[in-house]
Amino acid sequence: MEREYVQSSNIRSVGYDSNTSTLEIEFNSGAIWQYYEVLESTYYEMRSASSIGKFFNANIKGQHSESQVG
Repeated sequence: MEREYVQSSNIRSVGYDSNTSTLEIEFNSGAIWQYYEVLESTYYEMRSASSIGKFFNANIKGQHSESQVG
């Protein structure tokens, strides 16, 4: 999945696959996680949030099934 770099103290890049509703996040640690059944609108809200990390913690982490892929 293609990811785009973002300005965040914790997240390096994010990507989204609209066919599978999968959000992929690369953290600054190098870990890559996928989050499933994420609405496309949620992805765009996260991209435009003033703090991507805060949005992630409040709206995605712990609210979607996930797996580490890298």
